[in-house]
Amino acid sequence: MRNYRTFRDIEEAYFREHPEEIDDYIEMLFEEYAKDGDTGALLSSMRVLGRAKGLTKLAEQAGMSRKGVQKALSEEGNPEFASVNAIFHAMGYKLMPQKLDTPNRS
Repeated sequence: MRNYRTFRDIEEAYFREHPEEIDDYIEMLFEEYAKDGDTGALLSSMRVLGRAKGLTKLAEQAGMSRKGVQKALSEEGNPEFASVNAIFHAMGYKLMPQKLDTPNRS
């Protein structure tokens, strides 16, 4: 029986080989999240990036356990804001609000 790589495995390998693509990918992830609010998809994609960067190293830098990072970034995860913020800081990013361009907002 042949073992086939999953799309997530291929995606993870791609980002390991092309780390310069991560910034644009994260921007696109959050644009999509702002449109559809699919937290599971966002966290799952961030987990792929975390694995591409190295979960053990990321967990150490975030002050979390490897298992804690994996759980926080799982599709079923419901991480605390502080955990998400710590993970993003460990990845070299910060969370920043951006004003929506929608009419009739005050």
